[in-house]
Amino acid sequence: MIGALHRCSWSLTAALGVALLSACPADDTQDDGAEPDFPADYESSYVEVRNCRGSGDHDLNNIRILASPSALAPYQERVEPFPVDAVVLKEEYDFGDLTCSGPIKQWTVMRRLPDESAPETLDWAWQRVDLDRRVLDEDAPRCIGCHTGCGVGPDGYEWTCAVP
Repeated sequence: MIGALHRCSWSLTAALGVALLSACPADDTQDDGAEPDFPADYESSYVEVRNCRGSGDHDLNNIRILASPSALAPYQERVEPFPVDAVVLKEEYDFGDLTCSGPIKQWTVMRRLPDESAPETLDWAWQRVDLDRRVLDEDAPRCIGCHTGCGVGPDGYEWTCAVP
């Protein structure tokens, strides 16, 4: 009888442990198979539009901003709207890397969506991507909230928050 109770107790403990472990995600990556909104070889076609600088909005990481070929003129000239699928990419570097010459920590990305297609995300798709090109999150309220604050005018042209 005692042996049966011990086995039952052990089985209950093991089941509880499995249930607790399965309730906690192993990491903060998404499990939906989302692909990054920028190509792996982006460096061959994207152009730097803002050099290395600190960013209080990106966990104090230093950032360097690049634009896809279709985003380049709208970002720099601030006259024409961004075309659908234009990408603005932030390379994020360690707080102490003041020249953005060390390893990249992660990327944050905004990709233009059709007008009026997603007003809740400012008509942009937002991603945070790790070094293995896994999408860690999409359309995070933190990103949208910050970019909402800079508006559509000259200081935040089309929600980019980039003062000329």
